[in-house]
Amino acid sequence: MLIKIKRVDTSLPLPAYQTLGAAAFDLYSRIDIIIPAKTIAKIPTNLIIKIPTGYLLAIVTRSSTAIKKGLSLLQGFGIIDQDYCGPADEILYQVYNFTDSEVHVERGERVGQAAFLRVDQMEWEEVVEMTEPNRGGFGSTG
Repeated sequence: MLIKIKRVDTSLPLPAYQTLGAAAFDLYSRIDIIIPAKTIAKIPTNLIIKIPTGYLLAIVTRSSTAIKKGLSLLQGFGIIDQDYCGPADEILYQVYNFTDSEVHVERGERVGQAAFLRVDQMEWEEVVEMTEPNRGGFGSTG
């Protein structure tokens, strides 16, 4: 599938899948940024992407980011909607610095990853009562 993409800074690379079997591509920081200890920051990824109809772009952390940098993706999962692709809609990677020290992220450093996921919009059928048996409550399976 061919995806429309705009790089804010064309001197940084287009995203790439690192292996033939990779499900996600890496996101890079467009700028040098220092993230103070115990704070939230938004890292610009340099990308504006036209998400195809029927998909969302899932933003997730790289497995090494927490260990190497002390950063975690805020909320653990980000969703980029199909209609977030205007001229100023650069994808931002929102992180929390959970360390007691400031963290330096360098321009061009890989900070996260993203994957396209198929989605559908549903319609609601409101009912007075659910007829399936109770499963036992939240957390009941362990």
